[in-house]
Amino acid sequence: MSALAGKVALISGGAGSIGLASALAMTDAGASVFLIDLEQSALDRALEQLPAERAAAAVADVTDSGQVAAAVAAATARFGKLDITFANAGIFGVIAPVTEYPEDVFARVLAVNVLGPFHLAKHALAAMADGGSLIINSSVVGLTADANISAYATSKHALVGLMRTLAKEMAPAGIRVNSIHPGPTDNAFQHTIEVAAIGASEAESATVFEQMIPLGRHATAAEIARVVAFLASDDSSFITGATIAVDGGMSV
Repeated sequence: MSALAGKVALISGGAGSIGLASALAMTDAGASVFLIDLEQSALDRALEQLPAERAAAAVADVTDSGQVAAAVAAATARFGKLDITFANAGIFGVIAPVTEYPEDVFARVLAVNVLGPFHLAKHALAAMADGGSLIINSSVVGLTADANISAYATSKHALVGLMRTLAKEMAPAGIRVNSIHPGPTDNAFQHTIEVAAIGASEAESATVFEQMIPLGRHATAAEIARVVAFLASDDSSFITGATIAVDGGMSV
């Protein structure tokens, strides 16, 4: 595959499940990738799975504008340009009714999930080449919602507003901006949420969630990553301002 040959991508949350799967999909399609995440050890493990000559990384906290700006500068210094940005880093918070929801947790979720993508967009879009692509990872609950997840659902809905605003702002430069909305994905992040929500074993909790999904199973990280790679490529050249559900029918 060469759909992304010569392209350079910046991925936040790059050492995580969907971030790394997306990096693998993009490098398989010919791109170079620059990963940012919170822990050097996790980034080192991720880099071991990627082609050394087309992958690099830096520690950065997306809630810190200066650190994000430095990461964007490092990516462009390493690879000479920036064509693709995937705002993927995110956290969940806790499960609690709004009357009991810890205010500090609510603020932290919004800082990571909303301020983080804003920082990435602010600095990456200023550096991106015309005709590029910004992809924002929201969630199925950015299209729907449920009880007791006020911080997470609020943050993921907010990303749709950010995405639509950026799509209109960047259209004159031919830079496309879209959001993806994954449903339950088979990774540690999702299974932790399921156990907290259901209060049963990981397997039992996963089964309950799968009963909510029309396709009857969790996504794999690779399935989400293929959609990210599509939106990064010129194959999606007339798609911008779109909310792309990758949820097995959960939001229908």
